[in-house]
Amino acid sequence: MKRFTNALFAAALLAGGASLAVQPAAAKEKDKKADGPALKLSKEVQAPAAAAQTALAANDFAAAETSIAQAEAAAKTDDERYISAALRLNLEAKKIGANQGSDASLAVPLKVLVTNPKTPAADIGRYNYELGRIATNAKDNAGAAQYFAAAQAAGYTNPNMTLQLVKSKADAGDLAGASTEMDKVIAAQVAAGQKPGEDLYRFMIAKSNQKRNGALTYAWLKKYVEAYPTAKNWRDVVTTFGLTSGGVATLDKGQKVDLFRLLRHGKALADQYDYEMYAQFAFDLGIPWEAKTVLTQGTSTGKIPSSSASASGLLAASNKSIGNEGSLSGLETRANTAANGKLAASTADAFFGTGEYAKAVALYRTALQKGQVDADAVNTRLGIALAYSGDKAGARTAFEAVKGQPRADLAGLWIEYLDHPPVG
Repeated sequence: MKRFTNALFAAALLAGGASLAVQPAAAKEKDKKADGPALKLSKEVQAPAAAAQTALAANDFAAAETSIAQAEAAAKTDDERYISAALRLNLEAKKIGANQGSDASLAVPLKVLVTNPKTPAADIGRYNYELGRIATNAKDNAGAAQYFAAAQAAGYTNPNMTLQLVKSKADAGDLAGASTEMDKVIAAQVAAGQKPGEDLYRFMIAKSNQKRNGALTYAWLKKYVEAYPTAKNWRDVVTTFGLTSGGVATLDKGQKVDLFRLLRHGKALADQYDYEMYAQFAFDLGIPWEAKTVLTQGTSTGKIPSSSASASGLLAASNKSIGNEGSLSGLETRANTAANGKLAASTADAFFGTGEYAKAVALYRTALQKGQVDADAVNTRLGIALAYSGDKAGARTAFEAVKGQPRADLAGLWIEYLDHPPVG
């Protein structure tokens, strides 16, 4: 999506331009075989137009300018306006090729030609594309989008055009339009047996998130990990969704822990920060068992250095809290006989933290049955516990039961994860 080069464009324009047959009125019916459109020209236009052609062939820009100006002044019909604009286009393209012209001058005849009924249909798309190129370089994103769309509608094909249309729509604020066009780009590449580049997905994620369009950003985050489900990309997606300020969703600690759990299950926790932040949040939520598990794993994998004072302090605090809580079996018994599901839910969190997923699953279900709990939160964690235990079908059912936002989108990421876990 780089800036177009004028010199390259000029060469392409001259190579692809229709040849012009400047004919007087009487010759229109006589010479049907002349290249280009058969044009009916008055003597007032035909003479300077012919002179302009001769001057252009000799690269005599000054003489061509004089003759073209005369033809433009005398032009009264579509035929005459077409020949004048076509000659002007050739002159401006040649001047650009000689480093003497400008986009602004080139746009003048192009705008005349795309609206003239005498312009060959084969040229309409190409001329609109070049106007889109000029608008892009001038940062006129809305104008560029219109011209590229017109070029596309005229059947013009160019390997850069659709991506330029995506960019111009996005920069002009038409994110829905940009998304639709990018879907076309990706679909076309897939149909051609090609693998769409990661940059296409990252572009739409960045543009959508920049414009604070959460729904569209979320949709492209999921498309990204469907196409490229690496551990790094999963971490980037989860972080963009809710682990960073300015993300798609504003989450509380409990919801962030549920995202960290996804990364841990997919072996996508990246570094010391991930492990220690995850453990701190779990500890703050009253789940020291999980904090201890995370810190132990981080240290054993080398992600948390043994010299980390923060990790050592948090592990000591977690061990102390676990000791104060005592055996979980007593909590389990009380949870099963409690009047509501609150104790069952918190005890399930504790069992999840110790890795006893079957007990966590049973208690989450008890919590839902007894009620007076946040059903969306409990269903999310039920789904997570089932995923950790290897029951993907059961996990999907639990995640699909989550309805309120932002947990519905969080659960949606977990469903995406079940279908496209990290690879490589």
